[in-house]
Amino acid sequence: MASLAVTAKGQVALRRDLLEHLGVKPGERIDVEKLPGGELRVRAARPVGTIDDSLHALDGKVTLDKPLTIEAMSAITEAGWAGA
Repeated sequence: MASLAVTAKGQVALRRDLLEHLGVKPGERIDVEKLPGGELRVRAARPVGTIDDSLHALDGKVTLDKPLTIEAMSAITEAGWAGA
């Protein structure tokens, strides 16, 4: 179990090995959930999208820097079905 120090500002820095375990890279976000008994659950935040996001990319309501690839469309669809 990792033990982390709290700074005077009330902040906690996660060690690199913990961030790697979460699959989080610099600039990405984490979600923290309060649990009973003074516990916290920490997990990598995953972007949430809807089917509307992909439909608007296809119907021209959203301007894209470059056209969506089949792989990108598949990833959007998989994320939507997974509830991500």
